[in-house]
Amino acid sequence: MDKINRDGYLSILKNFKDQQIIKVITGIRRCGKSTLLELFQDYLKTSGVGEEQITYLNFENADYEELQDRKKLYEYLKSKLVKGQKNYIFLDEIQKVREFEKTVDSLFINKDVDLYITGSNAYLLSSELATFLTGRYIEIKMLPLSFKEYLSSFADKTDLSRKFREYLQYSSFPQARELLKINKENIILFLDGIYNTILFKDVMQRKGITDKNTLEKVTKYLYDNIGNRTSIKSISDNIDGLEKNSSYNTVSMYVQALLDSYIVYRANRYDIKGKEFLKTQEKYYAVDIGLRYYMLGQNSGKDMGHILENVVYLELLRRGYVVYIGKYDDLEIDFVAKNTANTIYYQVALTVRDENVLNRELAPLRKINDNYPKFILTLDDDLDADFEGIKKINVLDWLLRE
Repeated sequence: MDKINRDGYLSILKNFKDQQIIKVITGIRRCGKSTLLELFQDYLKTSGVGEEQITYLNFENADYEELQDRKKLYEYLKSKLVKGQKNYIFLDEIQKVREFEKTVDSLFINKDVDLYITGSNAYLLSSELATFLTGRYIEIKMLPLSFKEYLSSFADKTDLSRKFREYLQYSSFPQARELLKINKENIILFLDGIYNTILFKDVMQRKGITDKNTLEKVTKYLYDNIGNRTSIKSISDNIDGLEKNSSYNTVSMYVQALLDSYIVYRANRYDIKGKEFLKTQEKYYAVDIGLRYYMLGQNSGKDMGHILENVVYLELLRRGYVVYIGKYDDLEIDFVAKNTANTIYYQVALTVRDENVLNRELAPLRKINDNYPKFILTLDDDLDADFEGIKKINVLDWLLRE
């Protein structure tokens, strides 16, 4: 399988190369973490690093099962070190090693070691581990392919609308892009494998959940309601077969487990006027629209407005923003995107060619009286426009910009 370049993530690894800090790559299964490590190893070799200086272990591989004992793992890695040279150690899906943090910590204090680890579950950076490794790691949060990354795999960059539809329908997972070249029907089998592996391994086994039927109902409810305000109570009220006195806690645990497995993301609400974070009526988004099609069927594509919103939300995460749903009085702003340097406001709409729709999208942005950038993203294939500082741009153009 050809490796699709993941330049954004790769540049982060390059920037932190040889710095005494643990590089932790997190993200859903099959989003490309292992391939990213391979791309970085290729870069190291072209930079003059010898094969003997690189050690790569993938703990999903049965060949390394005995190394899931942390002491055996440490002794093995220590035996591979080349004295007097920098050693690059890559530990893929490290969460399978019990008490791995002790091995990681022992390796970290060796100045000849440059350490990279990955994991497909938020347990990797649970509060206990984060405390244990405080100040000694950076987290690189990885997602499936952006539209720009997806498009980079085509020699022909024309017909963007069709390629965008395929990106949505046939999944943004890197392997799905390869399958699309060969056999579209196999994508369903691929997504089925991802879905069931996550539910069984990353959610049920890790959390001790036995009720797969209810877990699936919760998952499908969240995927069916992307972009809608949701609460744990509204989910539990809509799930059949739950005892009412225990449903809230059960659903809350299931939702947290899904968030921990990165199959679902949550955006909390922020009161722009009151400058406070709100604890209710958050929104949930799917990690991949193709996975949503697989789970809900092709009719789920009718909800294109929320699908587009989902795509923008994930892209903002890729660009390093923390993303909230904005509230201003009784009006809603789709996204408030914040990083250390900036805040940007976004409205997302399929079309604003109707003047009433345009005014509805402009109204909440016009109420905000700060000087941060404000955008309306739309699928309208028109010229960009500016409404007293509020810029309207085509969402595909925006997705393909740096």
